[in-house]
Amino acid sequence: MSGLAMNEFSRISARFPSFAPALALALAACGGPAETPPLAGARLGGPFALIGEDGATVRDSDFAGRYRLIYFGYTSCPDVCPLDAQNIGAGMRLLEREDPDLAGRVQPIFVTVDPARDTPAVLARFTDAFHPRMIGLTGSQAQIAAVARAYGVAFDAHDEGGEENYLVDHSRQAMLFGPDGAPIALIPQDESAEAVAAEIRRWAS
Repeated sequence: MSGLAMNEFSRISARFPSFAPALALALAACGGPAETPPLAGARLGGPFALIGEDGATVRDSDFAGRYRLIYFGYTSCPDVCPLDAQNIGAGMRLLEREDPDLAGRVQPIFVTVDPARDTPAVLARFTDAFHPRMIGLTGSQAQIAAVARAYGVAFDAHDEGGEENYLVDHSRQAMLFGPDGAPIALIPQDESAEAVAAEIRRWAS
């Protein structure tokens, strides 16, 4: 994992100490080659029922049989979320050129940590800008908090900025889950499209 991600881990761990074990396990997964998936056995993920871009309920079971590349962020994020989504989308396009069969079995998913502003329509515009198959998910504040907790993601909205311009601190990690929903590995969305595609190829088959 890059130095930037390690710095992010330190910052989030200090702010949300209860999430440190899950985040440490995830970051440790980004070491050298391993015979088994680096997140195998990690207590990350689980069932969810959120709202998709068309306003309909989307469940984790809807993705059964496909790999899920899941990232938590928000559309008003001024810096890292657009950059990460761009790398994920570009990585998917690169994978589509190099291994279209595998790419077709990977579903990129953007889960908002800012459901108050990220309506289905807002999410649709955001995800469509990065990849045509990336989907955005939202829900109530309680639903998002529960899903984030299950996936080892911490977030906290700032009070500054008013109702329209506040910022949201959040964990920064893209996670690859298998066709059965089990966690596999972190994908380095903070690096490059090539890194995203390479790690998906490395751990998905």
